[in-house]
Amino acid sequence: MGLGGFAERARRELHALGTPVRTRTPEARTDLTAQEAQIARMARDGLSNPEIGAQLFLSPRTVEWHLRKVFGKLGITSRRQLRSAPTL
Repeated sequence: MGLGGFAERARRELHALGTPVRTRTPEARTDLTAQEAQIARMARDGLSNPEIGAQLFLSPRTVEWHLRKVFGKLGITSRRQLRSAPTL
């Protein structure tokens, strides 16, 4: 689709800001992003989706979307299982 140029530009701009840029590898598909890890920690600590969203300026639906990705990456099915997740 010709998006390689946009991706390279974004990588350069993030690098200029000092932000680490993740490399797309098969292993990266199971790593939590910084946003996912933060949301997972907040959910583990008992905050609801609306509470998490209010603190991070996200909609509750966006929080839910991130949590679904977290659950898939960690191989869990509930918020309760976040308590024993080793990577948070």
